Amino acid sequence: MIRVAGLTKHYRTPKKAPGLLGSIKSLVRREYETVKAVEDVSFTIAPGERVGFLGPNGAGKTTTLKMLSGLLVPTAGEVEVLGHRPSDRLPGYLSRITLVMGQKQQLLWDLPARETFELNRALFGVARDEARRTVDELTELLELKALLDRPVRNLSLGERMKCELVAALLHRPEVLFLDEPTIGLDVRMQVVVRRFVEEWNRRTGATILLTSHYMADIAALCPRVIVISAGRLRFDGPLQDLVRRHGTDRRVVVAPVREPTPEELALADRFQRTDDGKLVATVPAADVKAAVDQALRALPIQDLAVEEPPLEDVIARLFAEQEPAA
Repeated sequence: MIRVAGLTKHYRTPKKAPGLLGSIKSLVRREYETVKAVEDVSFTIAPGERVGFLGPNGAGKTTTLKMLSGLLVPTAGEVEVLGHRPSDRLPGYLSRITLVMGQKQQLLWDLPARETFELNRALFGVARDEARRTVDELTELLELKALLDRPVRNLSLGERMKCELVAALLHRPEVLFLDEPTIGLDVRMQVVVRRFVEEWNRRTGATILLTSHYMADIAALCPRVIVISAGRLRFDGPLQDLVRRHGTDRRVVVAPVREPTPEELALADRFQRTDDGKLVATVPAADVKAAVDQALRALPIQDLAVEEPPLEDVIARLFAEQEPAA
């Protein structure tokens, strides 16, 4: 469904020395530097896959999605999606994909969302009956029916994002590029969007490439992840393999039956209090037994659990390992 080989994107940007003198010099002789946004990235994605696309800010995620959707032309490398070269921007390609960016809006601000749906229907040449059935299906899944005739400016951020998804999926695309679709949403609305994306993938078999800084999105939706950093591919494989490889620590979590005394806390010096009243020790996997023994000896335990580290910690460790030396 998606094939990327040696994908590269470089930008040539002006470089100016600071101050007035630097500004004057740049008028006479402008200097440039090359910014390597994406560098020699390769991967393939099969039909129907849900893949998380991860990386720190500035890693090249959005640039890659823009090249896959045809908004940017690669500097080098090959890109093929649905048998097309995206940069050709042929109607036969654009009518089979969609790009949803959480920080961008396509809805008409002063009109009801239904008007944007009708505009997109006409742009994509979707028959009215087919569009009506799709809108009905989407609005039922997203519980949107009561909102379709309200001006977009009167909708909350979460309501607008649900309408954005309807507008983006009206033509029933085969490939979904989702760039931070839950950004800025509250926890409840994030769950709604995740469940919708999963259900839409199940119903239609659409291929999904998702970027998100919310690791809960990735954990809930993406069995496979691709990680880039500084424009280069760092990991491509099952999410569980990533956790096993970089999540070497474990969390020993104690729920105390009562408030521990200062003496008990001193004896259990591996453990730190958390905001919810629990005591947590983050230790290497080899030290789990020692931490459990310490907790059993020193603390008034009601419950004890050993957990894998949060996905956020695993990803942070991977990014730290990939940072270039100063």
